[in-house]
Amino acid sequence: MTCLFFHAHPDDEALLTAGTMARLSAEGHRVVLVVATAGEAGLLAGGGDPGALRRAELRSSAAVLGCDRLVELGYPDSGLLGSPDGFSSQDPYRVALRLADVLREENARMLTSYDPNGGYGHPDHRQVHAVATLAARLARTPIVLEATVDRSWYARGLKAARLAGIKPPPGADQVYSSRAEITHRVDVRPWLADKRASMAAHASQASSPGGDTRTLAALLRLPRPLFRLALGTEWYVRRDVPAGTRMTHPLAELC
Repeated sequence: MTCLFFHAHPDDEALLTAGTMARLSAEGHRVVLVVATAGEAGLLAGGGDPGALRRAELRSSAAVLGCDRLVELGYPDSGLLGSPDGFSSQDPYRVALRLADVLREENARMLTSYDPNGGYGHPDHRQVHAVATLAARLARTPIVLEATVDRSWYARGLKAARLAGIKPPPGADQVYSSRAEITHRVDVRPWLADKRASMAAHASQASSPGGDTRTLAALLRLPRPLFRLALGTEWYVRRDVPAGTRMTHPLAELC
């Protein structure tokens, strides 16, 4: 069975869905990763071509996770503030047509996106939600999961980050999804080595040009027991099932 994971930038797959991807691959499912941009507008430590570097990191991450196919749509990264030429400014329907073509080619039974706010409000992440919603309808993909984080768990993580001297972004305590919205809690602890390797592949995102420690680097520095506790579950919201549904596998209905 083919499962397609749609992300905005390189490293998004590592943080939100890497464990699920590795799990599905290990279970014999075909895993396809589609990424909208090269993430060239993101902060980058060191020199070189940001887009080329991040694309190379993406390929390494995809290989670690057992992806059978990687599709790069090639749209410009919008950055946090948006851009008139960026992915977030593209006509969602036109982008959805391209994504729907991949869904049909692969006969994909599952598609992941983000919640309407894109998790934390990034314009490219919000566009992923809009595009995926349209593409799933066009291709009649039966399972659409919004990759997210349990907001209450995230709040505890922010508290720990502040204690460790890491400054979270403004409004970070109002992001992602409430516990009541979450329908899928996927145990990825047996695949944490793959998730850690996927995160480590995105080395350019470990620190900012000013030398500040970023989320990815802070997570990779966690001792293994804490890493297991913090990242051993991946969360999703499925909008077409009753509120309060609790599933533990992304393909639960089809297993």
